[in-house]
Amino acid sequence: MNTEFSTEIKTLADQLIHSDEAALEWIKKTQPSIQALLKMPGDASTRKYYRVWSGDQTFVLMKTDPFVNEAATYPFLVIQSYLDRLGVDVPKVLEKDPARGFILLEDLGDVTLLRELQEVSDVEVESRLYQKVIDELVLLQVSAKPIPGFENLDSFKLKFDYEKLMWEMNFAIEHFYQIHLGRKISDGDRKIMLEGWGDICTRLADEPTVYTHRDFHSRNVMVQRTEDQARFVMIDFQDARMGPAQYDLASLLRDSYYQLEESQIDHLIRYYIDRREKMEKTRIDREHFRVIFDLMAAQRNFKAIGSFASFLNRRGNATYLKYIGNTFENIRRTLLKYPRYSKLREVLFHYYYF
Repeated sequence: MNTEFSTEIKTLADQLIHSDEAALEWIKKTQPSIQALLKMPGDASTRKYYRVWSGDQTFVLMKTDPFVNEAATYPFLVIQSYLDRLGVDVPKVLEKDPARGFILLEDLGDVTLLRELQEVSDVEVESRLYQKVIDELVLLQVSAKPIPGFENLDSFKLKFDYEKLMWEMNFAIEHFYQIHLGRKISDGDRKIMLEGWGDICTRLADEPTVYTHRDFHSRNVMVQRTEDQARFVMIDFQDARMGPAQYDLASLLRDSYYQLEESQIDHLIRYYIDRREKMEKTRIDREHFRVIFDLMAAQRNFKAIGSFASFLNRRGNATYLKYIGNTFENIRRTLLKYPRYSKLREVLFHYYYF
């Protein structure tokens, strides 16, 4: 990054503090190294993203709150550096300015895995795409361990334990049923919900843990194609923590945004297991793995429903409500396989549909 461009990016960040319009007006008047600025669609967070044109290159400017006091421990930057060291494909960080709250990243384009899947012509093409992403996931899980310079990552100290998993279930009950739908849940039905989810969360919390991305789905993988290869790049990884090996796989295959056929899910789970066994030179109990996968998917999907509702309740953002139907269908299909949770399934859907 040359000095002149660095100076202009910092000035641009100062203008963005005022407004997007102020930044555009500044570009029109000066333009010493920046030709254009375009606000990009954001994620579910409060961060903002801009595509910046400079000469024949483009970059992505991520704008967030200033992080001067945590410049050395800022989760996105620390985990990006760690994953990059492991060989996991993540966006390259080109520049950062904690005082202004910006991070300049390489431009990976606009094609997420979700968008790439829109061009799928058959199940074989779909399967190959997912296999490439699973390869990256297995690399993350097998490689992630404390290494020099990253021995004390907070993400190694955080875990999806029973308290965390159940907190997410209570959060979903509150934000989806009580606030969004305005349901009054009877004491008996609440007891069924809490006992059912409590049993599931206990079983999940007892599992061995691996390093998890924590939000690994089709909108958080970028696909960048060149003439001879394709990159599958993880984004939005700053909330990583330890959890069951099935956590990220369930997020990917029981996605709120893209529905896979059951036969494809079965095939991709087998692919994941085979890949991990080969890399770790170990054997995985397939029957047990599948049970935990299903329970993890149900928990993860219900947590997602709570998040979607909370975006409206807390920020007035109704964008994600349209994904609740798909996500509840994931839960229904999963819990139908387990008579042990039939009462939980009945109560969850009673308060959803009545």
